Amino acid sequence: MRLPTIRIMTPADAEPTADAILRSGWGGRHVKMAFVARHPECRPFVAEVDGAIVGSGVTTVNGPVAWIGTIWVDPAWRGQGLGKALTKATIEAADAAGCRTLVLVATDAGRPLYERFGFRVQANYRILEAPGLTGGEGHRRVRPFRDSDLPAMAALDVAATGEARAHLLTAFAAPETTWCFERHDGRLGGYVVRAPWGGGATIAPDQEDALAILHARRLAAGPDKRVRAGLLDSNEAGIERLRAEGWLDAWGAPRMVLGEMPPWQPNAIWGQFDHAVG
Repeated sequence: MRLPTIRIMTPADAEPTADAILRSGWGGRHVKMAFVARHPECRPFVAEVDGAIVGSGVTTVNGPVAWIGTIWVDPAWRGQGLGKALTKATIEAADAAGCRTLVLVATDAGRPLYERFGFRVQANYRILEAPGLTGGEGHRRVRPFRDSDLPAMAALDVAATGEARAHLLTAFAAPETTWCFERHDGRLGGYVVRAPWGGGATIAPDQEDALAILHARRLAAGPDKRVRAGLLDSNEAGIERLRAEGWLDAWGAPRMVLGEMPPWQPNAIWGQFDHAVG
């Protein structure tokens, strides 16, 4: 049987792709698909047959590092090589953009496929969850974002992740979506930036600064909502501190890499936008 046609996703494809993913039980991705279909550093793909979207994949170019995610195949087409073809398309897009390192977060079902492409497990994400808080005050040095914060945020970000994500910070950072931790000497100690679909990239090299930012998130969420943080398993001290403050393990997944990572600081990472953009 001939595989569906794989092509670049257009903005007009975003809604039907998200609808198809939702029908298959993967959850709502409408806002994210609308973003990746238009953002210049994203290379989204769809698989189409007879006018119907039956697969997707997204490459996001963060300088020397590319993220691969949302490799989704309609249940009726699984087991026929479409996932492999979509993964190949995303890898080729990263190569064409000059990326030296590819990163993804694997499901149990997808991991064998990625291993065949040469990906290896580098670390494991530990996603922890805590209820929002009511009452109390946040740390006095946690404040809303200012436009002048962007250069310092980008510098912290590249040191932590090894990636060039200034394009995402610029796209998402605003006083309504972003908290910054300002240290005693006026330097930026960390930040959290919320994406429109809910993920929150959180960077803070110092554990106490990170905890202050996450506490501010819990206060902002209120008691009716829950807050998540995403740490690498190497950050054992950070995981134990969060547990001591009432955070519980929600889920985990392997972070897989193809190529050599540039210098990075995994213990400075406390949350992600999501696992298709970084």
